[in-house]
Amino acid sequence: METAQVRNDASRPAKQKICIVGASGKLGQYMVQHALDRGYEVVGVCREGSVGKLDAFKGRITVIPGATDDRDVIRRAVTGCDGVLTVLVPRGVHHYSAGTAQAVLDHARPGARLVFSCGWHITRDGRDVYSWKLKAIVKVAGPLAKLARFADLDDQVEACRRVFASDTRWTVVRGSDLEEGDSQGLPVWSEHAGDPILKSNITRRVDFALFMVEALTDDELVHEAPAIVGRQTPSALAHAVANRDGST
Repeated sequence: METAQVRNDASRPAKQKICIVGASGKLGQYMVQHALDRGYEVVGVCREGSVGKLDAFKGRITVIPGATDDRDVIRRAVTGCDGVLTVLVPRGVHHYSAGTAQAVLDHARPGARLVFSCGWHITRDGRDVYSWKLKAIVKVAGPLAKLARFADLDDQVEACRRVFASDTRWTVVRGSDLEEGDSQGLPVWSEHAGDPILKSNITRRVDFALFMVEALTDDELVHEAPAIVGRQTPSALAHAVANRDGST
């Protein structure tokens, strides 16, 4: 499904309630803004020390401070929510990502739309093909980060394994390298890292957030793990041209 795009469902109710877990980070703040632009009622979860980063949204969202792997914090935050957007951060060496994912899976209401973010290094079926650079990062930098007790990539793998095994309405959005900049529009996606459309390996962070929010309303992405790339990148444009020429 290399060329499939996330649809914008115009029939979406104006005031659905969603929770954004990890709202104070760069990606989270972009998701908050996209969600508000679309008329969602937003509940944001972030660490107590990061609440100030959401001051720009004061009075427009509900903020619940606390660790995102705190089950009670997540339970309170997702109550009554139609969807949950979760940034899976492999912080520390205490199963932060897995704890966050499990709390969301356990406490989100039945039928809620759950969308998780991670990197390309996550694979669902083992058919992804990775560059030497990404392999080196995972093989070398991953263990070093764990040794320094800074991050645990294996924990993010475990978090996604739990999501993939659940019977919830999940999507795991796998992002390329990220950059700042103005939006280039909704990213394109493919089922496997290594597919030609993804070769450019770069996405604007604001557009990664856009894909996360738009995925809430696309049932075709339920039980999918799309790997995304910016729609104006050379590989995405080349793929579009090839498809156009092949159809004429």
